[in-house]
Amino acid sequence: MVMRDSIKNSKRWVIKVGSSLVTNNGLGLDMEAIGDWAGQLVAMQKNGIHAVLVSSGAVAEGVTRLGLKSRPKQVHMQQAAAAVGQMGLVQAYESCFMRHGVHAAQILLSHDDLSDRTRYLNARSTLTTLLDMGVVPVVNENDTVATAELCFGDNDTLAALVANLINADVMVILTDKDGLFSADPSVDSNAKLITNASANDGSLMSMAGKGSSLGRGGMMTKLSAARLAARSGTTTIIANGKEPQILNRLMRGEELGTLLKADNEPVAARKQWLASQLALKGKLELDAGAVKVLRGSGRSLLAVGIKQVSGKFNRGEVVSCVDGAGVEIARGLVNYSDDEIEKLKGHNSKSIAELLGYAGEEEVIHRDNLIVIE
Repeated sequence: MVMRDSIKNSKRWVIKVGSSLVTNNGLGLDMEAIGDWAGQLVAMQKNGIHAVLVSSGAVAEGVTRLGLKSRPKQVHMQQAAAAVGQMGLVQAYESCFMRHGVHAAQILLSHDDLSDRTRYLNARSTLTTLLDMGVVPVVNENDTVATAELCFGDNDTLAALVANLINADVMVILTDKDGLFSADPSVDSNAKLITNASANDGSLMSMAGKGSSLGRGGMMTKLSAARLAARSGTTTIIANGKEPQILNRLMRGEELGTLLKADNEPVAARKQWLASQLALKGKLELDAGAVKVLRGSGRSLLAVGIKQVSGKFNRGEVVSCVDGAGVEIARGLVNYSDDEIEKLKGHNSKSIAELLGYAGEEEVIHRDNLIVIE
């Protein structure tokens, strides 16, 4: 219970509710459930907790309003459904919070908002300002403009990025399951609920199953989101959103769902941003020596350790660093363009001026702008 006791002192939460909960398993918006969560969030406010709500349901609600038989696969149809469904979703939250005299704010985020450093900081500033004003931000992916290549993929990932944005203490992912089980409880009567674990425990992935047809995220995405949130020191709880007063009970430290503890020190805010990047501009393949140095000490990346360059990128853009097998080991902001690194690769830093015609930085990626991927 020591892990749960620490929840009682937390002051900043991110709460994510899935499509199957918001839309009552696809049968339109569940106004009773939405009203209940709004009441619990207001109660959390009164207990000194600032909470951001990340809500799925726009596409699912749009599917219902448009009379579609299932979630469309074509991107333009998903975007049309999201545009229609977002109207109902926002109206629902607005009316439910206003019953308690509390304002809600709609925040639509796209990958571009978080991949650009300035826009990332602006989003963080807006969210923290709203929280300080006693407003409940309701966040969703901007599905109407996001392309398949640049979408977050699911709102579990978006919730984790929001947790990074505001340095949340706790992220709660509400689903239609009681949490993570050791096996699929529908087929294995011996399956046990995992009540407490480390967010970085790699063995948990083997226990995860598939998601529902209404949303995009299954248990695997929730575990990945917990690992991402842990970078900012955020503890994740995966719990059943249909449990009565679930948020208030978690706030009191009750042992419900699966708690995934962030058991490592939070990384610096700039490195959190680097870790959150989903669309990278290029790739640098490193030799075994450079891989060992980055993994072992997190030192700067020098040109001598680079074997291959791929992609088109400019100075200051984010690239991935991979080993000989193509496994990503780090990412960071480059000090040179792809053309320049192509000239520098495999050479000593003392040769930079000779190779480029000017004296640039000794490092291709400085350690302050580099994060090692666990």
